[in-house]
Amino acid sequence: MKNSARKITLLLCSVLLSANVLATDHFKVCWSIYAGWMPWAYAEHSGIIKKWGDKYGIDIEVVQINDYVESMNQYTAGQFDGCTMANMDALTIPAASGVDSTVLIVGDYSDGNDAVILKDKQSLKDIKGQNVNLVQFSVSHYLLARALDSVGMSERDVNVVNTADADMASVFGTTEVTAAVTWNPIVSEILQMPKTTDVFDSSKIPGEILDTMIVNTQTLNENPEFGKALVGAWYEIMTEMQGDSASAKEIRSDMAAAAETDLAGYDAQLAKTHMFYTPQAALELIISEKLYTTMKHVAEFSFEHGLLGDGAPSAGAVGIEMPTGVYGDKHNIKLRFNSTYMQMAADGTL
Repeated sequence: MKNSARKITLLLCSVLLSANVLATDHFKVCWSIYAGWMPWAYAEHSGIIKKWGDKYGIDIEVVQINDYVESMNQYTAGQFDGCTMANMDALTIPAASGVDSTVLIVGDYSDGNDAVILKDKQSLKDIKGQNVNLVQFSVSHYLLARALDSVGMSERDVNVVNTADADMASVFGTTEVTAAVTWNPIVSEILQMPKTTDVFDSSKIPGEILDTMIVNTQTLNENPEFGKALVGAWYEIMTEMQGDSASAKEIRSDMAAAAETDLAGYDAQLAKTHMFYTPQAALELIISEKLYTTMKHVAEFSFEHGLLGDGAPSAGAVGIEMPTGVYGDKHNIKLRFNSTYMQMAADGTL
């Protein structure tokens, strides 16, 4: 009887031990179509994200969401642990909603990928009095404001029409729509239509529209291996995708297919994307005063448009933590630029 009981105990211990060994923490991140975020599509189906997850004993699921705003809303609602988004959207959607978020990776800045496009007109000043279709309160809205300011106009000179990014190209093809602000690959698709002109783009405001992977701060703090795996996978892909080797072209062709274009089309989009292919390059921006100035401008724009919440008393209502200091309320920090994991990648310690 004793032997039988001992065998059962050993069996249970064995089962529990096996379960612990096999157990993995599961994390979910989402992304949407954009030139600088296509590496996440490759991370999933190439097996690179699994390789890095295995290294740290976790499982990371990478999910594509067709609608950009919807991806951010789902992250904010807690359905994902991380999500790709621009710096302004990270401030005005999850952070302003009270979700403490960390910018884990700064992948690039838009260097022409976001654009103001007019139909049958060639000058930005011709936008006056027009309806302008864009994703309201997104970086497209920010770009429009910066564009109008450059020619002495303001939003009072146009009428903003909120339009989902998924519908933008088809909407622009109608006779009623004559002006839009959007991003690639939608920009490229629209510019293939007759009588369309890119009258202002993000290359005029370099370094202001940052494209990032943000993650839930509490999740990251409790699971640093989650951050290590994501950053490790990202920079492995960055190393493999750049250059003119056959393998690099094959990888970019893969990303191009996911973006519904070809290698030439995707390379053209990358030419307007200032990619930070190395962690060192991203760190230069993260620790610079330029980042502080950019986020101050972004916070002021967001406050002026009521994007920091109805009760926000100032542009600094939501604190933004950066290596050079905190902008805004130090007691309400909800957006953090964390250089820790990118520094580990730079040091080769991931």
